[in-house]
Amino acid sequence: MEGKGVKILIAILVILIIVAGGVLAYKITEDKNQVADENQTSQTEKNVLTTEVKSKEVQIYQGNDRPIAVMIDNHNGAWPQAGLNQAYMVYEIIVEGGETRLMALFKGVDLDKIGPVRSARHYFLDYAMENDAIYVHFGQSPQAESDIMRFSIHDINGISEDGTTFWRVKDKYSPHNAVTNTEKILQSAKNKNYRTTSTKESVLNYVTDEVNLEDGESAETITIPHSQLQTVRYEYDSENKVYVRYARNTKQTDWDTGDDVTAKNIIITFCDNYTLDDSENKGRQGLKNIGTFDGYYITNGKAIKIKCTKDARDEQTVYTDLEGNEIKVNDGNTWVNICPTDANVEIEGTEQENSLNANVVTNNM
Repeated sequence: MEGKGVKILIAILVILIIVAGGVLAYKITEDKNQVADENQTSQTEKNVLTTEVKSKEVQIYQGNDRPIAVMIDNHNGAWPQAGLNQAYMVYEIIVEGGETRLMALFKGVDLDKIGPVRSARHYFLDYAMENDAIYVHFGQSPQAESDIMRFSIHDINGISEDGTTFWRVKDKYSPHNAVTNTEKILQSAKNKNYRTTSTKESVLNYVTDEVNLEDGESAETITIPHSQLQTVRYEYDSENKVYVRYARNTKQTDWDTGDDVTAKNIIITFCDNYTLDDSENKGRQGLKNIGTFDGYYITNGKAIKIKCTKDARDEQTVYTDLEGNEIKVNDGNTWVNICPTDANVEIEGTEQENSLNANVVTNNM
């Protein structure tokens, strides 16, 4: 009997050990699951935070891709143009004959077609330099050719390329039909050993919080006469919070997509152009753009008066309010319209009495 009792006791101990082991194994598994859940939750929270941080970064100007500045033909025979909506900035400045030419700046985008591409003018180099951009053009004026060498500009000239960087299309006539794309531009830049990255900060002080210019004047329609030939008008689209662009009473659209050409921000700078005294007598222009000039910043249906200061050709323009503070610019594409000081620019709001006349403003700022 004693032997039988011992066996029963041993059996009970074995059962207890097995049960205890099961409980321990269960607890270990639960602890591991809990740690895994906590880790997963922590990672999810990190992912959410990362997404939130990324969403708060400026989108229009980011990364270390070096900007590309492309001279865009703005003759009405070149309309519509390709790529303007993908540019982070577009400069519009007068050239000979009362025409204007555009310089579109691209950063970190991949575009199949940009153009039509046209020839260089020397004062556009000032804005290519302040953006640290590779300068792309198809031909050049004598002044531009000289300054490209003087300032050691990293340029890509369609006239001297190998025939693959640029090509001519059949649905426009020469000289308004030369186009290129970002892949071919970058390949040409690498072949020339140009730097394709940049750490230079943006010319504009972009912010992620919406800029509404609460103290500004209502700006629903903006009319900018660059010359007797070229008048630009912007109409505010309040639903999408952008301005739709017109030139010579024609709505501007994208060559391939047919989308309206739009601007989130508009900057107007008043500085004078003049006719060059050169042997060719082609009416080529110069630009008095070094110094401080009156202007406007326009966004989200409002406009404020600003000052535009450029101290040297290769230095960045600084845009400030009338108190001297650098303006905050909405995260979106910007058109910079540089026009004469006597241009009768009109900024019209929802009420007629809220119309601003640049002739009066520029004489009193």
